[in-house]
Amino acid sequence: MPYRAISGIGEFGLIDKIASLAEPTLSAVPELLMGIGDDCAVYEPSKEVLQVATCDMLIDQVHFDLLTTPMNLLGSKAISVNVSDICAMNAIPRYALISLAVPSSLSVEMIEELYRGMSHAAREYGLALAGGDTSSSKSGLIISVSMIGEVSENMLTKRSGARPGELICVSGFLGGSAAGLKLLVREKEIMLEHIENNEPYNKSVMADLKEYGEAIQDHLLPIARLDMVRLFHSKNICPSSMIDISDGLSPELQHICKVSNIGALIDENRIPIRALTRRIADELQDDALSWALTGGEDYQLLFTIPKDEYRKIADSKEISVIGETTDAESGLLLRDMYGMTIDLASVKGFDHFNS
Repeated sequence: MPYRAISGIGEFGLIDKIASLAEPTLSAVPELLMGIGDDCAVYEPSKEVLQVATCDMLIDQVHFDLLTTPMNLLGSKAISVNVSDICAMNAIPRYALISLAVPSSLSVEMIEELYRGMSHAAREYGLALAGGDTSSSKSGLIISVSMIGEVSENMLTKRSGARPGELICVSGFLGGSAAGLKLLVREKEIMLEHIENNEPYNKSVMADLKEYGEAIQDHLLPIARLDMVRLFHSKNICPSSMIDISDGLSPELQHICKVSNIGALIDENRIPIRALTRRIADELQDDALSWALTGGEDYQLLFTIPKDEYRKIADSKEISVIGETTDAESGLLLRDMYGMTIDLASVKGFDHFNS
């Protein structure tokens, strides 16, 4: 039988195959309530609390570029992306284990700066850096973070609980991280062009990036929405479903609709996109809506909530209602500013093996 390229099934097809191979092992641990298939695995160590566990890797030239990413911000981001997964379960992060594969070309000072960023982020989120592992790397820097969080059983939120007739909400703004990345790539290309042409590096040729500060921060220093989880807990709210936006609004909404067996209708003019993001898209002759739908790495929370529950948080300026859930037969649709509907099922986000 010929071997198949992973690109033929994509990242999520590969995850499905891995999940089917892992599934027979789950019965060995009855306290494991959920394995592969959500933002975190869920374990029940006692009747008082549930543990949620996640892990994420950041890999040089896949997730970041050291030419455009300061080490302290990279360290902070490595923590934040994991906290975001914990938040998607409506849980509170407790501690992290960090493994590094480090090329010998990096200095001790660079790794110290990386950990300063991690330590700062950990203190901001109220979690501990509890250990990990180190190894050499023959290629680039690899960061792997595993994180444990806690949540009571009645507050646990999964992707699979949405029902027709609920509100679809998102925190913060979308598309900013993609805008920041596009700017950084542009400036890197300008710099490399000068180097290749043996031209002196002239900072005056570079754009004044201060005016783009919010977008660049969205990409280099995302903030996980632990504040939203604390708001939900303070109001005794458990969203019916929730996911963090790491791959873009469209694929994340597709995940919720698939496992909840529902449809959705969202409105283009309700999707929160900063004016700066739109200006950058115009400047780069790109589309801010596409960045919001498929750009990824915004690390905002996408959730569904019954209308009567939403009233408890309706005064929050950090939450936008972008649409409503429907029955599965209605499909997953975006209504544009002209009233036309677009099938979002075909609007895919980032795929590690097809991008």
